[in-house]
Amino acid sequence: MKKEEETTGKNLDEAGLAALTASTIGHYEHRAEQYRAGTWDHDVRQNLNALLRHIDAAPPYRILDLGCGPGRDLVALAALGHAPVGLDGAERFCQMARAASGCPVLHQDFLALELPPAEFHGVFANAALFHVPVQELLRVIDAVWRTLVRGGVFFASNPHGDNREGWQGERYGSYLDYSRWHAIVSAGGFVELEHYYRPAGEPRHRQPWLATVFRKPAA
Repeated sequence: MKKEEETTGKNLDEAGLAALTASTIGHYEHRAEQYRAGTWDHDVRQNLNALLRHIDAAPPYRILDLGCGPGRDLVALAALGHAPVGLDGAERFCQMARAASGCPVLHQDFLALELPPAEFHGVFANAALFHVPVQELLRVIDAVWRTLVRGGVFFASNPHGDNREGWQGERYGSYLDYSRWHAIVSAGGFVELEHYYRPAGEPRHRQPWLATVFRKPAA
């Protein structure tokens, strides 16, 4: 078991990144049923709506659920008449998501994405990309950029913090404040549409989640 909130300040080499990925994904593989039971009833309509209302295209929308977990949001998007595709690094989550939603689900980890170019109207990354080390974030953002159509929309929700990254038990996490997250995504060519903190209606110290919506420019 790794030290709680052990902070890293050095670049990770290929072996370090592989170990980080294996440990984080392994955590979810071993706790997939527990995680499904604990998150399936979470109300994320605010986040789904934030993505959907900014998509400027004729429905149904092709949407990549990046880090789909056991498939809760795939089910919701399909029920709205859209054409979602899931992606997750945990094979057990992929199996659960396919069974729950009937949607295609890609088994890929975030540091080895192989996505079709200009395929999706929207990318929905809910509680997922904070597992990417900061040194690799721009590479992942570039993959999101490439798989979106022109004018496509990128939604992300992550736990925010004071720009520390490191281990929490078996999982690695990056806890960025709004300014640093915005700078990284903007460096990837995206333009912000809106941001907000969750859960709604709570004072800021009780809002651990930062939600952001960005657009890939149409030109």
